[in-house]
Amino acid sequence: MTDKTIGIDCHAHFELYGKSKFESELELAKKCVSVVFDSITEYRKAHVWKSWEMLRPYFGFVLPTVGFHPNEAKRGNWDRVKKVEEFLLEHSNEILAVGEIGLDFYHAKSDVERESQLEIFRHFLQIAVELEKPVVIHARKAEELAVREVERVGVQAYYHSLTRAVEVEGFVGISTGIKFIPGVLEVAKKYELDYILVETDSPYMSPFKGRVNNPCNVSVVIEELEKLKGVEVREIIRSVRKNASKFFGIKL
Repeated sequence: MTDKTIGIDCHAHFELYGKSKFESELELAKKCVSVVFDSITEYRKAHVWKSWEMLRPYFGFVLPTVGFHPNEAKRGNWDRVKKVEEFLLEHSNEILAVGEIGLDFYHAKSDVERESQLEIFRHFLQIAVELEKPVVIHARKAEELAVREVERVGVQAYYHSLTRAVEVEGFVGISTGIKFIPGVLEVAKKYELDYILVETDSPYMSPFKGRVNNPCNVSVVIEELEKLKGVEVREIIRSVRKNASKFFGIKL
């Protein structure tokens, strides 16, 4: 699978390649997939407003969501939260979902950090409710709590790169980690195709040692699902497109 028949990448971060590489990686992706959903997420020095301007010329091929990463949320910087909130409200008509947002207790070790994550997670869940947007969820070592919070507010959710086979209502993202993370494989086994989206989380989660990831590698996920589910590639791609259309509220 070397052309656009491999479909779509439901979760990537072009802006995190850095200014020197993101254009070449984006052009490579155009050869392989028809669309990439980019989670433009506030994290460290990657400010959503700067990432947005970097990617804006490519909107159409790149479809944006906007969120606040839990590993930034653990710092409890509410000034940054307010800036991202204002950005979300200003660009709500262009944004397909709020996310990624969530909880990551692997990196948040202290009670203070975890409470900051939870408060900011709840804040952005409420924004999603007010904007009537679905949410893209990052949940690690806090999956059950993240699920409870999502279900409490009643928003539609996509649990990206889930590594534990917990019960969720919504869609789960099977990443390129299916090749080397046992938990991703277990999630892929648990869920039927009607609930699965495929993603690379580029530039992270590369299935090839020593290389950055690229949306082209979504083909790796599809090939593994083909073996696991015993379903033809074209049926997997059809199902993913249907699921992505339903979640993001657009026609693919």
